[in-house]
Amino acid sequence: MTTHSHTARNSPWTQAQRPEYPVLRGRRSFDVAVIGGGITGLTTALLLKRQGARVAVVEADRVASGATGNNTAKATALQSTMYTTIREHRSRDAAQVYAAASTAAVEKIAELATEESIACGLGRQPAYTYAVDDAGMRAVETEAEAAREAGLPVLADETPDLPFPVMGALRLDGQIEFDPVRYALGLAELVHGDESAIFEQSRALRLTDGSPCRINTAFGSLTADQVVVATHSPVLDRGLHFARLKVERSYCIAARLRGVPPRGLSINAGRPVRSLRSHGSELIVCGEGHPTGARGIAAAQYGRLEEFARTHWDVEEITHRWSAQDPTSYDHFPMVGAAVPFSSRLFVATGFMKWGLTGGTFAAMVLTDLLDSRDNPWAASLSPNRFSPASWWELAQINFGAGVDFVSDRLTTGNHIATKDVVPGVARVIRHGTDFTGVYRDEDGLLHCVSLRCTHLGCLLRFNGAERSWDCPCHGSRFDVDGAVLEGPAVQPLEVKTPPESEH
Repeated sequence: MTTHSHTARNSPWTQAQRPEYPVLRGRRSFDVAVIGGGITGLTTALLLKRQGARVAVVEADRVASGATGNNTAKATALQSTMYTTIREHRSRDAAQVYAAASTAAVEKIAELATEESIACGLGRQPAYTYAVDDAGMRAVETEAEAAREAGLPVLADETPDLPFPVMGALRLDGQIEFDPVRYALGLAELVHGDESAIFEQSRALRLTDGSPCRINTAFGSLTADQVVVATHSPVLDRGLHFARLKVERSYCIAARLRGVPPRGLSINAGRPVRSLRSHGSELIVCGEGHPTGARGIAAAQYGRLEEFARTHWDVEEITHRWSAQDPTSYDHFPMVGAAVPFSSRLFVATGFMKWGLTGGTFAAMVLTDLLDSRDNPWAASLSPNRFSPASWWELAQINFGAGVDFVSDRLTTGNHIATKDVVPGVARVIRHGTDFTGVYRDEDGLLHCVSLRCTHLGCLLRFNGAERSWDCPCHGSRFDVDGAVLEGPAVQPLEVKTPPESEH
């Protein structure tokens, strides 16, 4: 098994040509400010602009550079065994809300792409949840019952378009595959102008909740009557949502085949997860998820996906590999609405459980109603301020685990090595008293040294060898080897360190 050195380290969709939007400078004023330029923030901004609001989108990097551009590019209301999970952790009523919202989101994406002539390769395909063993088949049968009870018109299917034995599958017709980056860029083009604006390379560093609210960035600030935090994992978190989220990373590859890839949007019931679709003549395979900040993560995450692809298809070349981060709430249901109880100024959307293209779209539909003081049939179930007694144990585990990580990593001794002994492609942790330094040497031999105290709440970071990043096991913040923020909830970079003289 060989992954070629020229394999692109990003998704196929992120290579789309894109316009540049300005950096936020000086002082600006809008009706609504949206933090985050992914599918959630851009859809929210467009729907609000259509209602007459002056909207600003403030993006830390580039439009659709985060989770929106790094996924399987499926928009479907059938999502593995999601309805079984929701029924178990919430209720049958919540599963019905999720089915209705997800179905509406699929159609909203199709509507916007069609009405606005967004060239994003949108096509309709059946979605499958398939089983390869007895346990998976039992899960599919349970999901069929839960999905039908939730109102989805799912069908039993024994012949999904896959080249390996399948015991059975659940099918939902008329779902969507598309290029999410081109779609997001189309939304951004519609938002920018006519007293609304997109600002890129403008990380929100401070949020003041007031009348009006204020957002400060490195080079400017803006005020707005209302603010939506649509950064996937919430930044500048007023509602302590990070304490109710489990954060995971997942990995994807694109493989050029000698032959025809499957045309359906498939994902198995059970583990290891294998999520599949085609992209032109290429096969997309995703899976190998793990908690962000887990120990011992290396390039094998991609290797196992490549092995799966080569086992079942005639692979000519692995062309792309990429990864994404996904928060899931303690009760396995998105959180969309007022960031704190009774707030009419500050709103949030998070916890999309690895299905953010549909979840982010229906979140935008809910937020548009809430900001305009209209009733929404899904809002009560999605409220971030709910409490789910049936899931209290998972909530306790999330926070107990974060506490254990916070303390246990400080009890480690670190490595007592000279930095000259750190070989290219390898990271080491050097401890001096209570100070921990992360040291990484790149392929050119250059040394990168940063403090390992996460700038969110001070947890110690762990190296992710699959992505060459320093990741926080407590709440999922991520940083590159030079300390720049890759993922929130952190917004400040790591301190760049100089190795002690004794370690050179």
